[in-house]
Amino acid sequence: MKKVLAINSGSSSFKFKLFSLPDEKVIAQGMADRVGLKGSSFSVLLDDGTEHVTNIDIPDQEAAVSFLINALKKYHAVESLDEIIGVGHRVVNGGEHFKDSTIIDRQNLQKIYDLSDFAPLHNPAEARGIEAFMHVLPKVPQVAVFDTSFHQTLDPVHYLYSIPYEYYEKYRARKYGAHGTSVHYVTLEAAKMMNKKPSDLKLIICHLGSGSSITAVKNGKSYDTSMGFSPLSGVTMGTRSGDIDPSLLQHLMHKTGASIDEMINILNKDSGLLGISGISSDMRDLEFNKDQRAVLARKIFVNRVVRYIGSYIAEMGGADAIVFTAGVGEKDPGVRKDVMDAFKYMGVIPDYEANKKKGRHFITKPESKVHVMVVPTDEELMIAQDVMRLTRDAVLA
Repeated sequence: MKKVLAINSGSSSFKFKLFSLPDEKVIAQGMADRVGLKGSSFSVLLDDGTEHVTNIDIPDQEAAVSFLINALKKYHAVESLDEIIGVGHRVVNGGEHFKDSTIIDRQNLQKIYDLSDFAPLHNPAEARGIEAFMHVLPKVPQVAVFDTSFHQTLDPVHYLYSIPYEYYEKYRARKYGAHGTSVHYVTLEAAKMMNKKPSDLKLIICHLGSGSSITAVKNGKSYDTSMGFSPLSGVTMGTRSGDIDPSLLQHLMHKTGASIDEMINILNKDSGLLGISGISSDMRDLEFNKDQRAVLARKIFVNRVVRYIGSYIAEMGGADAIVFTAGVGEKDPGVRKDVMDAFKYMGVIPDYEANKKKGRHFITKPESKVHVMVVPTDEELMIAQDVMRLTRDAVLA
């Protein structure tokens, strides 16, 4: 049986799913946590429901990959490494160079490292993960699936900033977006639910989680998106500020003595829901909290989501559907209700009982002029499918 690994690497962790082909069934999934730190662990959940968690020293990405391969063999998720015909890796930023998922060789790997300035928290860790797999599985194709690729269809009107044009020409200073893999998957699934082709729809995809973005999808392609040069801009997020006046940074730097790097770190790690509430970056901790700042944080989050949805409806000249996905989008009916209520004036007719349910479903009534739905995302499946597309000869052999 042929199999594909989908990897989502972080700076000190990576999540994985192992798919069988051609049925795309998840055979095993799990993660290596706290790689290079004290208290590291490795967990694997098998398709029969059994879970194995091992607390073990994992000094680096290559050690984590070796432990993963050994665990897959130990628990008989694979009997031979020859069964693995490809490994797919999520990479946050491919710049303008990578317009599609790509089989990675040494030259392309270096380009991912070279793009680290565009995603300093993500690209280096993801590149190290790819390099580790290249060492451990040298004969297996490594495929990079870029969050930015889906947004390569943006028009310059939407991706350029109103700054001197030479900064774009010299330094590629522009909007790149993120969450493209998730948005692409959800677009295809939403179209299936509506029994229409993606090319016939105007959709607004709300990927709401610890990191959140709103994307306008027109005719099956990314039309505009809230994240910009980095994943810091756009709506309020768990620990990220979202959009902010750059002059405020200068003001705060003068007042606090903080450097620009320190301020950007604060905007990335100490802001958003955490910064406003002073309680938590996790929406679940704020959902029923009556603390004034917790309530305010949720209201600001909803306001920024509504603001972007409204602007994208105007840009596209309407919308057929608003789609919620990711952790908050899939699991927080309160946020969904508040967003739907904001668009009643456009003919959204909420189905409040349906909104309380879990899983993939419509949360508006059939007569609603704009449909609203929940579509759980599956970035790992999208990654696996791109691996299969790019290694088709191996799959069919």
